[in-house]
Order: sequence, then structure tokens, then C-alpha cells
Amino acid sequence: MYQGPITSWWSRNWKWFLPTLCVLVLLAVLGFVGLVFYGVSSMMKSSDAYQLAVAQARMDPEVVSALGEPIVEGFLASGNINTNGSSGKADLAIPISGPKGGATIYLSATKSVGKWTFKDLVVEVDKSKDRIDLLHDDKTH
Repeated sequence: MYQGPITSWWSRNWKWFLPTLCVLVLLAVLGFVGLVFYGVSSMMKSSDAYQLAVAQARMDPEVVSALGEPIVEGFLASGNINTNGSSGKADLAIPISGPKGGATIYLSATKSVGKWTFKDLVVEVDKSKDRIDLLHDDKTH
């Protein structure tokens, strides 16, 4: 009883194994990148400067009038935050939206002796490009 030439596992299975391996490697890389992105985004959203800016926007009557309520934070905040103990610096763009439309909070702030001071804190409404100054001459928070 002749069964033909004996072939290796690799020669019998490479056609499905190689693409499966490539897909698994790609998924692992995408998962790692997603995890890093989520971690950085979470750290940014949990910062005091971010939280203070969003709270200030939610309390401002002009912003509420332009966007409606509730005002919710968007997913992709951009910019940078650098803190070292009781000092730091933040430059952020935070997307927000409400039932009437969207906007972006732009902030520039420094932290000294544990207290954030906003240099700029502005909401730019997407539709009209109107800019609403949230500081109203009160820059310390």
C-alpha cells in the first residue's frame, strides 16, 4: 500500500497558517496602539486643567445658549499636558457638543504652587466660528 510522498506539516498548512499569523500580528499591533492611545487620552481627561476647562464651559450661559444642554465632551482631545508635582503647563483643544451643535475649548494654562492659571480659555463654536471667552478677566482656578 503506497501512500505517496510524506510531506511536512508546513508544506500542508502554510496556505492558511501564514495569513492567520499575519492577521494576528496586525491585530496585536493595533491593540497595542489602541491601548496606548486610550491610556494617554484617559490621563489627559483626568487632569485638573481639562476638568476645570470643561466645567467652566458647561457653566457659561453663552456656551449653553450656543450648544444647548447637556454639553458632553468629545472623544479626541488634542494637545499636551506636562506636570511635575505642583507645577506644570497645558495647551489643549477639547471637543464638546450639545443638542444644537459642536464646539472646541482651547486652553493655555500654567500650574504654579498647585494652582492652575489660565492664560487663554476660549470656546469656538463650529458653525459660526464665534469665540466665547470663558475667562471674563478671571484667570485663576
